[in-house]
Amino acid sequence: MNPSHLGTAVVTGASTGIGALYAERLAARGYDLVLVARNGVRLLELSARLQAQTGRSVRAISADLGDRADLARIETLLREDSAITMLVNNAGVGATAPLLASSIDRMEAMIALNVTALTRLSYAAAPGFVARGQGTIVNIASIVALAPEILNGVYGASKAYVLALSQSLQHELQDKGVRVQAVLPGATATDFWSTAGTPVEHLPQEIVMRADSMVDAALAGLDAGELVTIPGLEDGAKYAAYEAARLAMHPELSTSIPASRYRALVPAS
Repeated sequence: MNPSHLGTAVVTGASTGIGALYAERLAARGYDLVLVARNGVRLLELSARLQAQTGRSVRAISADLGDRADLARIETLLREDSAITMLVNNAGVGATAPLLASSIDRMEAMIALNVTALTRLSYAAAPGFVARGQGTIVNIASIVALAPEILNGVYGASKAYVLALSQSLQHELQDKGVRVQAVLPGATATDFWSTAGTPVEHLPQEIVMRADSMVDAALAGLDAGELVTIPGLEDGAKYAAYEAARLAMHPELSTSIPASRYRALVPAS
């Protein structure tokens, strides 16, 4: 059965791992694809295979999103191609070494890809989605957005930014026909870990999820209307309680006077 055409999905970091699996699943669901990654050879191989298997239009664009000129090309595509209905911001890098053992230049490059590129692509896509009254932005974050102590601090901070941006975008765009989802994977069996400095084989295997299982869970969360999807979290009520506690603090986050618990500690003048 040939599924209905759902528009075009742009997937970054699409040559291998999570990005390649998103490409496979979205093509099977009925999306044409624009696949973006640095490795042009792998990208062309994947594009040819998916086009042959699914009959969908699959375009490969070799681009380094850490390079401003390459990034600008993808921004232009997102602004100008009215067929685009989904953006999957998957491109990113990580680090496992402690902050004090990490190169600041590498940390800056991580921020450029994980934060700046993702932000610019989201901003490029959102106006068109709003104008057309439909569109989906999927941002691949990480569990370290909630638990920054686990890995390198800059990596955790970059993924906390992705979560916060997703929440803000959803708040602004949900009544304009635009869906936003932040996906927070735990350890996933991809080459991400080798690039980050710790091969996945060195991790306890009971914490490592297969990449296809992770992507399928993320898409199930998208189908269920989740803003935040944590593929390994068995009891979704735990995150609901976490979010409810965060929202319950809103009325007290900005007040005209300090809280009484602090006033009681101020010495009398």
